[in-house]
Amino acid sequence: MNKPAARELRLARRMARLGTETAFEVLVKARALEALGRDIVHLEIGEPDFDTPGNIIGAGVDALHKGFTHYGPSAGLPQLRETIAQYVSETRRVEVSPDEVVVVPGGKPIIFFSILALADEGDEVIYPNPGFPIYESMIEYVGAKPVPIQLREEMDFRLDVDELAQLVNDRTKLIILNSPQNPTGGVLEKEDIDAIAQAIGDRNVMVLTDEIYSRLIFEGEHHSIMSVDGMKERSILLDGFSKTYAMTGWRMGYGVMRPDLAAHVARLMTNSNSCTASFTQVAGIEALRGPQESVDAMCAEFKRRRDVMVAGLNEIKGFSCRLPKGAFYVFPNITKTGWPSKKLADALLDEARVAGLSGTAFGAFVEGYLRFSVANSIENIDKALERVGAWAEKNL
Repeated sequence: MNKPAARELRLARRMARLGTETAFEVLVKARALEALGRDIVHLEIGEPDFDTPGNIIGAGVDALHKGFTHYGPSAGLPQLRETIAQYVSETRRVEVSPDEVVVVPGGKPIIFFSILALADEGDEVIYPNPGFPIYESMIEYVGAKPVPIQLREEMDFRLDVDELAQLVNDRTKLIILNSPQNPTGGVLEKEDIDAIAQAIGDRNVMVLTDEIYSRLIFEGEHHSIMSVDGMKERSILLDGFSKTYAMTGWRMGYGVMRPDLAAHVARLMTNSNSCTASFTQVAGIEALRGPQESVDAMCAEFKRRRDVMVAGLNEIKGFSCRLPKGAFYVFPNITKTGWPSKKLADALLDEARVAGLSGTAFGAFVEGYLRFSVANSIENIDKALERVGAWAEKNL
């Protein structure tokens, strides 16, 4: 009997507009090289290399034994929403109530749900470039128009407010901010935040403020546009537990927004995930209410690694690197190597056995840069610098 011909997979047109996150693709390639016996230094993935603190693990295990293994409310357990509301009220100096909080499995759903809920086809969404690639992917996916605003090295990768003012128009539905910033480590200062709010003025434009790295700042303080007078009702705060508490695998983030929007985002949760895992939410309560020394220690260690990485990169032929003020990435300029970013990133993985990301993974404006994560030990960072330096001496 003849085997029937394979039928064509007929995908919806929108799938052609869906992007990806290159870090995971490079990780797969690096793991494949390791399976062949190659020793790879991993500087590609945006994940703390620390373990989740013991008190948080204990709370999660205890929750499992106490029966937190069932469905919960789509917006999150009331006790966690109350804890998050208190935390955000204290850290952003605004009054937040539990009905303004939606707990989701990771930070990405808040990006996806906010864009789904607010942006129709043809609407414009302004987002940072370089920036987290999921912003542009989701804007494209829903059929809205992505409007990039370039972050420039000479401004320490802060946002040019005059340029933002030029981009905002009657079709603008949403503006995305990210500070501390992925991939550059740039941090918006208070005058930047105030100027952005002034540029928006009285327009009925929402702001998605991605503050997932808010506790990982090395110089200065964190400032949120949510704290500016008149901006809270137009702000959607994205924060979570992955970066701050080394809880990436627990999959838990949250959004804080006006109650009527929170109700719609909770409906999107009902339709997609039902709810966030209950026992992880109990662990989240312990994370926010328990000791915070682990956060301070992790931040101090990331700063130490940043200093080593930046100093080392600036000694390598063709590389120059500014000192990022937050997150756990460095973003060296490699234009003087004469190599395109993707080709150089591939060569460093294949030949120098160092996994990093091409700047072009973070937007169209980012040729001439690489991103390295410093979420690895000083020993491995030194090894990576030695390997990249040796490769540069041989090939540049």
